Amino acid sequence: MLISKLKEALICFKNLRVTLPYPTQPANPAEGFRGRLEIDLNKCIGCGACANACPPRLIIVTNLDSRRTFDFILGKCTYCARCADVCPEHAITMSQEFELATADKSDLNISVELNMVKCQECGTAFTTKRIVDKLVAILPEKIEIEPTAIDWLTLCPDCRRIKEVHRLTEVEK
Repeated sequence: MLISKLKEALICFKNLRVTLPYPTQPANPAEGFRGRLEIDLNKCIGCGACANACPPRLIIVTNLDSRRTFDFILGKCTYCARCADVCPEHAITMSQEFELATADKSDLNISVELNMVKCQECGTAFTTKRIVDKLVAILPEKIEIEPTAIDWLTLCPDCRRIKEVHRLTEVEK
């Protein structure tokens, strides 16, 4: 044990400085450093992939009436960046910011609210308006679909299923 302490002391004397003068000369984090989570509110479509991928479950998704709310409780964040990896719109990024000490825990919370679309048949809110708008813009150019098929995007999954069953029973007759 004494030998290991002597080796450690020799290494310190050889290098002369063990620590950096941090507060007076802050060092920039290395490339690839995962700091504070940042969300681009204009890019988020509200799919919820981030909440499903988050190991500490710090992203809480709440659907109330016609609003979907994402609450990010960054005090629980492990900085794994899985949420950023799975975000299809690249709305979540990890910044270089690492000084997150605060006297108020609410400083570490981010909230995102998005409008939801209500089903044309039953009136149930089932997805965000941004998801439907994105699909309406992308689907016609990506695949050839009938214009009436776009109307299916404004139906909840249950109403789609019911309409499809009715359509199939009409075809069989």
